[in-house]
Amino acid sequence: MARWSKTDKKSGVAIYNFKGTGIPQLTLQIGDVVHILESCEGWYKGYLVRRKGSEGIFPKSFIHIKEVPVEKKRHSENIIPAEIPLVQEVTTTLWEWGSIWKQLYVTNKKEQFQQVQSMMYDLMEWRSQLLSGTLPKDELKELKQKVTSKIDYGNKILELDLTVRDEDGNILDPDETSVISLFHAHEEATNKITERIKEEMSKDQSDYASYSRMSSSPTHSLYVFVRNFVCRIGEDAELFMSLYDPLKSTIISENYLVRWGSRGFPKEIDMLNNLKVVFTDLGNKDLSRDKIYLVCQIVRVGRMDLRDSNSKKYTQGLRRPFGVAVMDITDIIKGKAESDEEKQHFIPFHPVVAENDFLHSLLSKVTASKGDSGGQGLWVTVKMLVGDVIQTRKDYPHLVDRTTVVARKLGFPEIIMPGDIRNDIYITLLHGDFDKYNKTTQRNVEVIMCVCDEEGRVMPNAVCLGAGDKPVSEYRSVLYYQVKQPRWMETLKVAVPIEDMQRIHLRFMFRHRSSQESKDKGEKNFAMAYIRLMKEDGTTLQDGTHDLLVLKGDSKKMEDANAYLTLPSTRQHIENKGATIGRSSSIVGGLSVSSRDAFYISTLVCSTKLTQNVGLLGLLKWRMKPELLQENLEKLKIVDGEEVVKFLQDTLDALFNIMMEHSHSNEYDILVFDALIYIIGLIADRKFQHFNTVLEAYIQQHFSATLAYKKLMSVLKTYLDTSSRGEQCEPILRTLKALEYVFKFIVRSRTLFSQLYEGKEQTEFEESMRRLFESINNLMKSQYKTAILLQVAALKYIPSVLHDVEMVFDAKLLSQLLYEFYTCIPPVKLQKQKVQSMKEIVLSNLFKKQECRDILLPVITKELKELLEQKDDQQLQAQEKKYCVELLNSILEVLSCQDPASTDNHIQEIMVQLLRTVNRTVITMGRDDHLISHFVACMTAILNQMNNQHYSVYIETFQTSSELVDFLMETFIMFKDLIGKNVYPSDWMAMSMVQNRVFLRAINKFAETMNQKFLENMNFEVQLWNNYFHLAVAFITQDSLQLENFSHAKSSKIQNKYGDMRCLIGFAIRDMWYKLGHNKICFIPGMVGPILEMTLIPEVELQKATIPIFFDMMLCEYQRTGEFKKFENEIILKLDHEVEGGRGDEHYMQLFESILTECAGQHPGICHLVGRFVCLVKGLLEKLLDYRTVMNDENKDNRMSCTVNLLNFYKNINREEMYIRYLYKLRDLHLDCENYTEAAYTLLLHTWLLKWSDEQCAPQVMSTEFQCSQTYRQLKENLYEKIIEYFDKGKMWEEAIALCKELADQYEKEVFDYELLSQNLIQQAKFYENIMKILRPKPDYFAVGYYGQGFPTFLRNKVFIYRGKEYERREDFQAQLMSQFPSAEKMNTTSPPGEEVKSSPGQYIQCFTVQPVLEEQPRFKNKAVPDQIINFYKSNNVHLFHYSRPVRKGSVDPENEFASMWIERTSFVTAYKLPGILRWFEVVAMSQTTISPLENAIETMSMTNEKILMMINQYQSDENLPINPLSMLLNGIVDPAVMGGFAKYEKAFFTDEYSRDHPQDLEKLNRLKDLIAWQIPFLGAGIKIHERRVSDNLRPFHDRMEECFKHLKVKVEKQYGARELPDFDDKRVGRPRSMLRSYRQLSVISLSSMNSDCSTPNKTTSESFDLEVVLPKQGKAESEETALQINPHSEVKRRKSKKRTKRSSVVFADEKTVPDISISDMKCVLRKYEFMSDTNLSEHAVAPQKTSVLKQMSSVSRSMPVIPGLTLTVGPVAPDETIASHRLSQPVFPSTSDGDKKTLKKKKVNQLFKTMRISRVLEDGKQSVEHHFKSSSTDL
Repeated sequence: MARWSKTDKKSGVAIYNFKGTGIPQLTLQIGDVVHILESCEGWYKGYLVRRKGSEGIFPKSFIHIKEVPVEKKRHSENIIPAEIPLVQEVTTTLWEWGSIWKQLYVTNKKEQFQQVQSMMYDLMEWRSQLLSGTLPKDELKELKQKVTSKIDYGNKILELDLTVRDEDGNILDPDETSVISLFHAHEEATNKITERIKEEMSKDQSDYASYSRMSSSPTHSLYVFVRNFVCRIGEDAELFMSLYDPLKSTIISENYLVRWGSRGFPKEIDMLNNLKVVFTDLGNKDLSRDKIYLVCQIVRVGRMDLRDSNSKKYTQGLRRPFGVAVMDITDIIKGKAESDEEKQHFIPFHPVVAENDFLHSLLSKVTASKGDSGGQGLWVTVKMLVGDVIQTRKDYPHLVDRTTVVARKLGFPEIIMPGDIRNDIYITLLHGDFDKYNKTTQRNVEVIMCVCDEEGRVMPNAVCLGAGDKPVSEYRSVLYYQVKQPRWMETLKVAVPIEDMQRIHLRFMFRHRSSQESKDKGEKNFAMAYIRLMKEDGTTLQDGTHDLLVLKGDSKKMEDANAYLTLPSTRQHIENKGATIGRSSSIVGGLSVSSRDAFYISTLVCSTKLTQNVGLLGLLKWRMKPELLQENLEKLKIVDGEEVVKFLQDTLDALFNIMMEHSHSNEYDILVFDALIYIIGLIADRKFQHFNTVLEAYIQQHFSATLAYKKLMSVLKTYLDTSSRGEQCEPILRTLKALEYVFKFIVRSRTLFSQLYEGKEQTEFEESMRRLFESINNLMKSQYKTAILLQVAALKYIPSVLHDVEMVFDAKLLSQLLYEFYTCIPPVKLQKQKVQSMKEIVLSNLFKKQECRDILLPVITKELKELLEQKDDQQLQAQEKKYCVELLNSILEVLSCQDPASTDNHIQEIMVQLLRTVNRTVITMGRDDHLISHFVACMTAILNQMNNQHYSVYIETFQTSSELVDFLMETFIMFKDLIGKNVYPSDWMAMSMVQNRVFLRAINKFAETMNQKFLENMNFEVQLWNNYFHLAVAFITQDSLQLENFSHAKSSKIQNKYGDMRCLIGFAIRDMWYKLGHNKICFIPGMVGPILEMTLIPEVELQKATIPIFFDMMLCEYQRTGEFKKFENEIILKLDHEVEGGRGDEHYMQLFESILTECAGQHPGICHLVGRFVCLVKGLLEKLLDYRTVMNDENKDNRMSCTVNLLNFYKNINREEMYIRYLYKLRDLHLDCENYTEAAYTLLLHTWLLKWSDEQCAPQVMSTEFQCSQTYRQLKENLYEKIIEYFDKGKMWEEAIALCKELADQYEKEVFDYELLSQNLIQQAKFYENIMKILRPKPDYFAVGYYGQGFPTFLRNKVFIYRGKEYERREDFQAQLMSQFPSAEKMNTTSPPGEEVKSSPGQYIQCFTVQPVLEEQPRFKNKAVPDQIINFYKSNNVHLFHYSRPVRKGSVDPENEFASMWIERTSFVTAYKLPGILRWFEVVAMSQTTISPLENAIETMSMTNEKILMMINQYQSDENLPINPLSMLLNGIVDPAVMGGFAKYEKAFFTDEYSRDHPQDLEKLNRLKDLIAWQIPFLGAGIKIHERRVSDNLRPFHDRMEECFKHLKVKVEKQYGARELPDFDDKRVGRPRSMLRSYRQLSVISLSSMNSDCSTPNKTTSESFDLEVVLPKQGKAESEETALQINPHSEVKRRKSKKRTKRSSVVFADEKTVPDISISDMKCVLRKYEFMSDTNLSEHAVAPQKTSVLKQMSSVSRSMPVIPGLTLTVGPVAPDETIASHRLSQPVFPSTSDGDKKTLKKKKVNQLFKTMRISRVLEDGKQSVEHHFKSSSTDL
């Protein structure tokens, strides 16, 4: 056989499931990673990577080998994964999610299941891509980001731990990251995921993701793709698309022009499917407009009227209005609606109806009302994009490329990007008013616009009609037919080079157009207008509306620039110059201004090169007019910011040139300085924030003023000094805000100077700088009110200058200046601002230098300490706390990044000054305060950065030991609180573990201090040590350290990174305990619970180390008191809570037992006590573990069993509190199952612990449910009411009445509350009525045996009797039972199994029906008791049950089976009576008896007779019963052909041979004969009833049956003698009586008793009876005398007869006898008379001697009818015979003397005969026994 050998294949993955059979084989699931150790033929040997303990073999073919490097360490091999860390993370994540995914499937969480499945598919796909290694760098980076985002999102929704990462997506290593960085990383990761979840959640409602991105971006774009234009025009068309604000009725973007051909597609065929445009420069203001529409104005190009024919005579090429199309895109713009590049939108078309329907006016109408487009319109795709054009090209290359048309917004975007050079002038033709002059109709006015130079030459391609269209030289407007006041509202763009701007103007020609081509050719321009784009002062034309003058005259002169340029162009121009020109009709060059015509345009200049501001232009060209310099400098402040930033570099150059060229005077210094401050202030505005970079670039690259620093510092100092004196200095606030850039200019200027002059004047510069800071400090000291705002500004902006100043100034000196800056502010002034300012200082480079920190840190810590220890206004304090913790976090973060040697003193400084302050802040803050986690992180960081030396130093800072104790106490309490209520979210695993690691070290350090200072007698601090132990146990038992509760991946991760911290602290606790010495007694029993918690942690080494502490505790208490009761009580109490909470197992129980036993072995004195204690705890643990196991089980029966076991345990060891606790748990379980009876019995147990007393309730007997009860009486009364309610629901009114009576007794005789008494009696009455009137079905009882070792201990190899529910069949009960044990096997035999079954590992269940045995009820003896009453006791308060089965003995006669049929009867005795506190009880005793064939025959015969009588009674009482059952019963007995009757008995027993062989059975044979003889009169009575009820068609059947009966009667009377039923004369009796009452009662009980699975009787008749009756020849007088003796109370009873008739009760006969009753009258008797109870027995009835002749009658004679006037008694069983009678539930183990036996023989049956009366009556017969029995079924 081949041997196992080492293999080079070390790692593999299972690709199929493999089920291992037997021990050596390892079961594998798909995806399991295995470490391979050896191989042999087709097998590998190895172990699962995730479960290293399980080693085994598995087939090679099931494994896919992975090539991985292996690292060898001594005797072990470690596999180093070959994949990149992210792939490993994906793998681990998939494993973890996979198990959760399966769970989701099992729990049917469909939606989440599918969500996880989808995420896993994504991860698997991406993992493949990562492993492929083929992705380019940028795609790989993007994929990594997607993967980490998906993992983090999935972990969050699956409630797994949060993964913290760096910027590159790599998992942060807590060892390499500072606590504060780790904390911030957690915060950031949580916020990201929360944001992501919000996105996912709001996907259904709106595109939240795009909306959130859009709101965060300053610029947006709208992508529009024109798919098609459907419109019947028949001519070319121009489509002008733009964005429109309907509320302001203005177009807000450039037009996108599409030229559409007459054939239905674009004129340029290349543009087909490429009509794409991006409307860009949209800002947040545009997004916040109430409405935005995408509009399309359609202009057709062709004839004047579409109805004109297409012939040449009509003028072509006219631009005519056709219609508009409008779409509301507000929701798309705002990101609320779906924005998808694939979805097409239809924009309906609305045509122009009348000539005065101007396109722009039509837009307003259409947006207000929707009309039908008839299917005409545009099909477009619309998508909102984030970013400007450059950004969109980068982010959406598939949508936006170089060919995509860009339509800009009319005007600048909200943020002007540096480098965005524009020179666009937008001209809008608004409207005109043209007189018709000599024409009969209004003109058809066309406006022709062109751009001309000063000589009138048209500049080519200067006009652009819309984006996407080529520029043209002239523009022709839309033509409106015969409209006096046309409204064009057409916008076009003029784009000319910047250098040509000065010399150009716009020229507008007005021409009338005719529809006839011939006329049109002759038309000339009838007027013109013009306007220059630049003003005379060099500024550009102002934006806005311009009223242009319309010039009329010679059309040729109109084209001559020299002719019209000398004329005014606008009406405003005329008004400014004077009105004279307007009146003259002929002006220069033959052109005149028309006063009857008007023309309006508006202009908008979007240029980064042209300014409309004169002041700015003057400043830029200051050298041309130096005399206006001061004015222009002052004017700069009122120049629009947009103008200034457009010319930023030029403006700054101008300012510094002015300063440099006036270096010897300070004439312009302040003006230039103010101008500079204004510009810097502009840049700070959000609108121009992107110009920061431009300013920075200017300072570094273009700025060259070397002497500027002197002037800037000088002016700045002047301002500061002025302000510190409290004098007015208007620009100072703006100056302070601009301080950063002022210093940048100063530093850059000084640097340039230094470079130029090789460091000259350094000392002077430093002195100037120092003086400057002194001025700042003077301002900070200033007490003037005006200074407050400036001081705040200084604090805010001073830190921003440090970075630059440090480059040219000594850092240490600068730190000193800063120190003075902060210290000169009064202590309690501006604290919040100081802290914010200090935070900025800490974040600067300055603070990273040790020598600077030495100076600055003390002032910062002092400030923090003062602020944190203040107790001011809470709201303010919360804000200040936020700043404080941010500052402290920043300091700690900076220190953690520095060399530890350089930060040693600084950590010490923080520790001494702030540690306790931070601790106290944490203690006082609420756990729901959002800042608490920041402070805890801060405290953790301080402790983390402290080394051992720091701890020692810190301890020594406490002056007295009491101060140190206080510190340690508050620290321990705080730690414990933080461990119990973690301030971090539960998924911050890394943060929690780091905190634990830090706390553990701190706890151990402080424990050393306790050992040194507080252990000795004089210094021993009990409370301190107590707090230490409680803290340590809280630490060890916290959820985040219980590794066994985590997934394999998570526990491995924690184990590898942090180890098992529980062991470390556990060993520390053990050591600390043993150091206590004689002080240990102080901690007993207080520390028992905590130590128990610790020992229950399932870590074996820890348990072995800590369980001996228990023995030490016992020994300690024993040595002090001689026992360890306190310890024992405490451990029992705590063990209950701990095990129920999920701790502890079998292994712990064994370890507990072995360790304590071993410890006790070394101390003989205490050994026996410890042994007893261990047994006690072991017993309790077993029961508690059973209880815990079944508590989550669906099987409530098991839960109840375990609860009762615990109940009994706690009762036995007298733990009332625990006993009551479990009573109520049991009660609740019963209520869940609607077992109201059992719930009542359960609560009854609580009442037995209470007395009727007005004493205060002891706490241990109280229940949380009845907290309002103060005294024992109140509690017991409340409980009784609740129990009575449960008994009522369970129909156990007899039990409820007993409790009512007890309460009534209290109300009547103790508390005298008659009102409550009356309510109680009403309740009792109701219960009595219920007993008589409401049907109560009898429950069946089932015996259930649980055999085999597979069952839990509380069931194993035990038999129980179960009480079934109403109408529950055995089959249903058994099915439910089997469902609770799916692997159990049903046993088909009813005999007890052998040892083989009991010891087998399986589960076997045996289930069969048993019969309850009625207990004797002494109070019913010799009384007539109604069925309703007696029936209750037949199936309640019972604990004896029978089961009978037939067996064969001896030779079997095939002709007669009765001769060999023996009966084996099993009796079961339950531990308690049923019903009780459970629906089942264990069988505690079982016995078997055997009944001979003869006894069986007697029972069978007796049962038949009873059955006949019962049926006769039923037919008497109900006329409507169908006759069939009676027919079948009678026919089956009288017709031998059907059953054989009793002939089989005669053959079997009435033979000489049998008499000879069984002489002892003579009396039993006589008994059987007597039963046969008595059957005849019963059958006769039945046949008489049948005769009256039989239908005609059954008459032949009846006649045949009667014939058979006659033959049978003759035969029986001949052989066994005649028996007669009594006759009554109905006329003499007040009401009829039933002769069958007693018999019927016996029958019902007997029949129910025999209803076993085998249908065999289970009532033995092996009893000895004496029947003593009077002979039938007695005289009448004697009979009457006897009757009088028997019924001394008959008079009383007669008086109640009416009432009893209604209640179906029984009366005895009166003194008058009824000598004769005819069979015909018997119907009445049988129907009306009720049965007497079978317990209607007189105890000592003595008959006269004359009756001895009937002594031979068998015991079955007790089954004869009860006839008023005669009582027969039946004796009890002999000692050697078995009683199985269901009527006589005698004690299970009777101890009866011989004398008693004789008396008892006369107890059984009252028989009444025709003319007989008993001459003597029992002397004490009058006595009635009133005995209320208390149910003992719950007596546990």
